[in-house]
Amino acid sequence: MSDVSAAAAATVPASASRSGPQQGSDSGPAIELTGVNKWYGEFHVLRNVNLTVQRGEKIVICGPSGSGKSTLIRCINRLEEHQAGRIVVDGNELTNDLRQIDKVRSEVGMVFQSFNLFPHLTVLENLCLAPMWVRKMPRADAEKIAMQYLARVKIPDQALKFPGQLSGGQQQRVAIARALCMNPRIMLFDEPTSALDPEMVKEVLDTMTELARQGMTMLCVTHEMGFAKAVADRVIFMDRGEIVEQGAPKDFFNNPKSERTRNFLSQILNH
Repeated sequence: MSDVSAAAAATVPASASRSGPQQGSDSGPAIELTGVNKWYGEFHVLRNVNLTVQRGEKIVICGPSGSGKSTLIRCINRLEEHQAGRIVVDGNELTNDLRQIDKVRSEVGMVFQSFNLFPHLTVLENLCLAPMWVRKMPRADAEKIAMQYLARVKIPDQALKFPGQLSGGQQQRVAIARALCMNPRIMLFDEPTSALDPEMVKEVLDTMTELARQGMTMLCVTHEMGFAKAVADRVIFMDRGEIVEQGAPKDFFNNPKSERTRNFLSQILNH
């Protein structure tokens, strides 16, 4: 599935019916993975992954390329299908039941490495599309909410521009605002700054930091270790499809227990 297709899939129902928003559960973990496995052909990309994310928790996942980080994130929103194990998101187990997939997608926002904005639509139209189509929200209401979130990411003056008229950092902030327009309970970020020029990274990280301060449950794949140290409640290191090590940022960075973790940190922190 391409990133553009994934962006559409992440904000529209998987089923034919366009039902309204589902109410998530306030009890139990926000996300729970038990014995999750996934293969691409013969390549075992996720190996018996167990992970529990509490409500309001901010988690950063790091690791070398090909370690399964992005695949894990995409499985949580059913953009990729896991072949074994259980994934429960906001009290809903991800199965082949399209209604369950709809429930999860109605509660989970996702921001990709690529911005995945529709180039022929204005910024405002990009933000209004999912609320109008999925939530059946009147245009006036959708536009009001969209403008509120554009203000929240500090670019309300860009509403009537097209994506191609914006900088990369502005486009990624639009993508974050688009996800927030669906009023998600959980936000997933898949390397949101890796496609940006260095001078644009800070503005996106500042937006994500503000979301974290407001109590959003967040799971973020990133190599921005400064962000991990400042914002994360827990940092997870993945390698070869496994969770190798996890801990609070202070412990993770100052006293990594695994040699694989130490090698990774020495490479990325000294780069």
